[in-house]
This record gives sequence, structure tokens and C-alpha cells, in this order.
Amino acid sequence: MNRNILYLGLVSFFTDFATAMINPILPIFVVYYLDASVEKLGFIVALATFVSYIFRIISGYVSDRLGIVKPIVVAGYALSAFSKPLLGFADSWQSVAALRALERFGKAVRSAPKDALISAYAVKVGRGFGLHKTLDIAGELGGSLLLFFVLHQISQSEETIRLLFFATLVPGLIALVILVFLVQDAPSKKRGAFRLTSHDKRAATTLLFYFAFLFFFFSDSYFAVAAKEVGVDTANIALLFILSTATQTMTSYIGGVAYDKYGYKTLLLAGFIAGITALAALHLAHPYIAFIFLGLFSVFTLNANRAYIAQKAHNKATLYGIFYAGVALFASLGALVIGWLWHHYGMERTLWVAIAGCSIVTIVFFIGYKDAPSQ
Repeated sequence: MNRNILYLGLVSFFTDFATAMINPILPIFVVYYLDASVEKLGFIVALATFVSYIFRIISGYVSDRLGIVKPIVVAGYALSAFSKPLLGFADSWQSVAALRALERFGKAVRSAPKDALISAYAVKVGRGFGLHKTLDIAGELGGSLLLFFVLHQISQSEETIRLLFFATLVPGLIALVILVFLVQDAPSKKRGAFRLTSHDKRAATTLLFYFAFLFFFFSDSYFAVAAKEVGVDTANIALLFILSTATQTMTSYIGGVAYDKYGYKTLLLAGFIAGITALAALHLAHPYIAFIFLGLFSVFTLNANRAYIAQKAHNKATLYGIFYAGVALFASLGALVIGWLWHHYGMERTLWVAIAGCSIVTIVFFIGYKDAPSQ
């Protein structure tokens, strides 16, 4: 395994360590400490996701068109590292929405070129992305464990939560140091006239199955609020995220090996089935089981799509940009719809809509997907 993939994995480890100190508690902070409605939370989720829509396409296109990779990745990580701690000053749901959008913009800038950088050094794409995702999720696990310890052993007060937001600056800076001084830039390649090839267009069309699934699926924030609704204590919300991230850490590399052996369709189907199971477990008021299957869904579907693009696409950074833009667009629209349904019809009916929609997409994918030749 190339050492650049290991170093990029460590960058993601510390970045996601900081993210996990925020994500499990932020929906609770917004709804219960800032006294905003679930509908307002839906707006925050949608805005934070959608703001990266156009910029992921642009960053991927610029990377392919101009041959710039590492500088764009550094800029994106720097923006995220310095925007997270500012949540400690947030005093309204509007300020949370703005800061989350800024942090997601940083992720948008870096995501496509980062994946292109991984694919440039990966000998076997499934294993390469599997290892990177293992370290990525291990960081989430570490951050969730720290959050769980602080909330259980120190305090669940608003002041403690704000201090946790401020503390994310430390792992964010560590990630930047590793990225700037240890990760090599991608090998330069001759640049000609830019155009999307037939491989690129077919790969982009195939991604629509995943986008449609995300439209109906609950985001992490809705999983957290649903767990709170069925009686999980605020401190134990972090424990649920620990279960999810531990599951992803243990299965990410296995999923990568499965992709190399069995292919895209098998791994994505496994992820879709895990996602439907997670929603069903929420409906049956089994949040711990739900978060385990949420972890399986997250790691299998993401690794499947990232490896598929690396294997099938020619302009990889551009296709990664299209992929992440599609995730942003469909997930943000879905978050708005789910927030509206939840607010007007309640959690149970909304879950039924999500389960039905995800099941239909899974059936259509199983029947309609045909494999394409590698680029």
C-alpha cells in the first residue's frame, strides 16, 4: 500500500476526529439548547449539504483541467479546520446553518481532488479506498469516544458542548500539518483538450441509483433526533455514533476486498439492504441496531461508488465532483422533504415513506443495473 494513501488516511483520521466531536451532539444542540424546531434542523442539514453542490463539480473540473490536486486539497482542509471551532460562538440556528455551510464548503473543495489523489496511488482501488475509509472512520470513532466520555463523566451542559466545539481546532491543525508536509502531490500528466468520455458519461448515469436512494434515506441528524424521540439519553447519542463508526472501522477494508472480488453491484446492494434495515430498526424503536446498520450502509455504499469511479471513469476528479455534487443535491432535497413530513405528519409516517422509497430504488437497481467495461 502506497504511503501517500496511509498519510491521507491519517489526515482524514484527525479531520473526522474533530467532526465526530460535533456531529452527534449538534442536532441536539440546535433542537434542545437553541430551541429550534426539527423543521429548522432540516433546513440546516439541507443548506449544509446543498452548499457544496456546485463547488464539488468546479473543484473536480479545475483539478482535471489544470492538473492541480494537492493545493486544492490543502485549501479545503484548512477551511474546514478553522470553521468548526467557530460553532462555539453560535447563538442561533441561523448562525449554526451559516457555519455548517462554510465547513461543508471546505469539504466540497477538497473531496473530488482528494479521491483523485487516492486513485492515483492505489494499486487495487477497492483496497485503497477501503484502507483510507478505515482510517477515516477510526477518526470518527475516536472523536465519538471522546464526546461520550465528556458528556458522561464531565457535563452535558451547554458550556461543555461549546468547549468541545472550540477544541476541534487541535485535531484539525494536526491534519493540516500531515497533509502539507508528508503527502505528495499526484504525478503530473499531460493535459489536452478537456472532454467527458463515454466512460465518464456512463459512470455518471449509474450513480443516479445511489442519488435516488439518498433522497429517501434519513441523514445522521435525523437518526440522532429519532433516537432521542424513542428515549435515548443525550449522552448516549454519542454511544450510538460510536456503534456506527466502530462498525464502519471493522468492515471498511472488508468491503474494499469484496468490491475487488465481487464487483460494484454486489457491494452497493449490500449497502442498500443495510440502509433499509437501519430505517426499519428505527421504526421498531431499536436505535442501537439501527446505528449498526447505518454504519454498514455508509461504508459499503461510499466505498462502492468511490472505487467504481476510480475503475470506470477517465476524468476521475471531475466524476468525483459530479458524484459529491449529486450526493449534496439529492440528500439536501431529501432532508427538506423529510423535515417537512416529520413536522407535519410525525416520525412514524415519515419512516414509512423513507422505507418504501428506498425499497423501490433497491429493486429498480437490482433489475436495471448492467456492468460497464473499465476505462
